[in-house]
Amino acid sequence: MVRLMTDSTSDGTSDGSATTAGRPRPWVTAAIGALALAGVILGVVALTRPTAGGPTAASFSHQPPADAKAATCKAFDLVRRGVSRNTHLTVPGGPSDVTGTLAVAANARISLYDGGQYLLARIDPATPKELADAARGFADTLMDIGAAATAGAMDTDPDQVARLHSVDEANIALGKLCA
Repeated sequence: MVRLMTDSTSDGTSDGSATTAGRPRPWVTAAIGALALAGVILGVVALTRPTAGGPTAASFSHQPPADAKAATCKAFDLVRRGVSRNTHLTVPGGPSDVTGTLAVAANARISLYDGGQYLLARIDPATPKELADAARGFADTLMDIGAAATAGAMDTDPDQVARLHSVDEANIALGKLCA
């Protein structure tokens, strides 16, 4: 709390011109309350107002299911190729190149996480349910692998091995659905 200082006389006594001891003026309290209320109202409006930049996950798409399937499969193929490329890079300076090793690992993690996000963003509401569900599962698993690797999980960690096996199976299933 902010307290107003009193003016002191030369002998150290107060001249009595200050407001009540230690309490802010009533208008300050009212102004703070009004600002807090305005902030809450703006927050509620921002959370409940629909976005202006495109359809939400629950909105209907006028895109035909065949076009939505083709777009999802195109995104899946792009992600699959990007993840495969970036998770199989060799370190330019060999195993003793610490900086190169870190850069290769970072690229792999980015491709996993961003690839998952990219694919999720490209699943249109008109995408056939079986394909959409498989693509979501694939994308989620890619992001799980990337997050676990970022947290230090090695490819030999049993949970990471299970995630890697799961993403391989999802890759095969999506490949068949997109064929």
